[in-house]
Amino acid sequence: MIKLIHMSAAAITISLFIMRMYWVMTDSGMMKKKWVKILPHVNDTVLLGAAIYLSVTIYQYPFVHHWLTAKVIALFAYIIFGSFALKRAKTKQQKLIFFFLAVLMFAYIIMVAMTRTVTGIF
Repeated sequence: MIKLIHMSAAAITISLFIMRMYWVMTDSGMMKKKWVKILPHVNDTVLLGAAIYLSVTIYQYPFVHHWLTAKVIALFAYIIFGSFALKRAKTKQQKLIFFFLAVLMFAYIIMVAMTRTVTGIF
């Protein structure tokens, strides 16, 4: 059940990120809505909580097991790239570059999770 929650929250995370990026690129007023500012953080908290629970229940931990370490490092990269894509980058071109980098990091996290190897499918 926790794995399903974790996977569902991950799907919601990337969906919300793509939707918010669309709104940023189209200069939509949706980015000013209160729920748009709150919901991603609530979902990401569920995602992180489920991840920690799974890590403890399968007895595999970051900085002990390489694949989980890779996921944690990629998560930080995803957060940084996503922050630049949605807020910090100055131009739309820069925002798009950071958006694609964030999506690539997210895809890498999924590949590592599926294969439990640092190299993912490669």
